[in-house]
Amino acid sequence: MEENWAKAYQSGQAIRAEIAREILEQNGIGAVIVNKQDSSYPIFGNFEVHVPAADLEQAQTILTNEEALKQSE
Repeated sequence: MEENWAKAYQSGQAIRAEIAREILEQNGIGAVIVNKQDSSYPIFGNFEVHVPAADLEQAQTILTNEEALKQSE
């Protein structure tokens, strides 16, 4: 079964992407982290958290309301 995935969150820090993924998993939404950082210049690019497209709106609502992710990077 192939699902369409959509980006729900992105960060320049791997740990923040991992926190977002874990929050979504705890709320019953499957999530994966996609590393979009440049391999030669790791200061360029982000870590993206992708969820099934059907869960995108719920995932964004959960992450928007999450205090742990409201801190500035």
